[in-house]
Amino acid sequence: MRIAAILLAAGSGRRFAETAIAGAPAKQFILLGGKPVIRHAAEALLPHVDVLQPVGTDPALLDALDGLDVLPPVSGGTERQHSVRAGLEALDALPEPPDLVLVHDGARPFVPAELTQAVIAALSRHPGAIPAVRVADTIKRGRDGLVESTVPRDSLWRAQTPQGFHFALLRDLHRQHDAHATDDAALLEAAGQAVALVPGSDDNIKLTLPEDLVRLERLLGTTPLPRTGLGYDVHAFEVGRPLILCGITIPHDRGLAGHSDADVGIHTLCDAIYGALAEGDIGRHFPPSENEWKDMDSARFLIHAGERIRARGGMLINADVTLICERPKIGPHATAMRNRLAELLKVDVDRISVKATTSERLGFTGREEGIAATAVATVLLP
Repeated sequence: MRIAAILLAAGSGRRFAETAIAGAPAKQFILLGGKPVIRHAAEALLPHVDVLQPVGTDPALLDALDGLDVLPPVSGGTERQHSVRAGLEALDALPEPPDLVLVHDGARPFVPAELTQAVIAALSRHPGAIPAVRVADTIKRGRDGLVESTVPRDSLWRAQTPQGFHFALLRDLHRQHDAHATDDAALLEAAGQAVALVPGSDDNIKLTLPEDLVRLERLLGTTPLPRTGLGYDVHAFEVGRPLILCGITIPHDRGLAGHSDADVGIHTLCDAIYGALAEGDIGRHFPPSENEWKDMDSARFLIHAGERIRARGGMLINADVTLICERPKIGPHATAMRNRLAELLKVDVDRISVKATTSERLGFTGREEGIAATAVATVLLP
């Protein structure tokens, strides 16, 4: 029995966005305990399925799921039903399509293992199964700010995900119907197919409003904390070497001396990141006494620093690099430098700052004997 899961990440999260801080990422990419919400959801599903298909086009999706054994994301649609259909068609195109499929909202990070197992078990007896929680509160129907009537709650349930189905049945129903459906069980209901109810969980919270984050953080039991590191580095000029700063080759009559490519901007940024992680400095990770790093592209060092952040379950909040030199002029190259650093660290470029200053002709930088650099990096760690 081959089981697949579709993880939905294509939604815009309109209700969350309307009440969240301006510029905040989509709700499924908000950090929770140092990891994106959707990564928690993926990690909860993976032990129970043979293949996981993410659906969404946001570039943050690849970063959020980096390192997990999932299929490449496919594009979603304007409605949830369209996104599920896209996931189903991608699974159907596999050399071995699944027998069963789970459909899960990427904004539900905490799915108890026993809940997922119960949904899968119910599919041995029914074509569909959903986790649900009985409605405990009295339900009122209202109009124009007034109570219109009381709704009997005896047969009311709050549906959750992951919802489970026989794959071929759900695929065919999606191909036959293009009507708006808030969940996939509604398609089976309309077709007269039985859908089982299995016990849901009050911890299986869907992140809908910013205040839901407070409840989710309480469940996690930890609050991520910001940590800041400072980096400083100096390299002397040397004739006959290319000048590489922040990953960009700069036209100049001299390069910088060093064991590697001597990229003083990347070196100081690495030190800032390692400092924020309390993991020493660049020399600890890449000793200059080892020939392996001779003339090495410093991009390799910064990639490692970014990997260390993710390995610790953290996130780079921002980095600020200052290059100190009389020449060359840094301004014309600053945008390219920011883009390169963001690419290496796998973050949005608006988290990276590169700027320059002079020492007013004072000291070794003033005498144009070399370039110095400072960097500050702030990392969010659980």
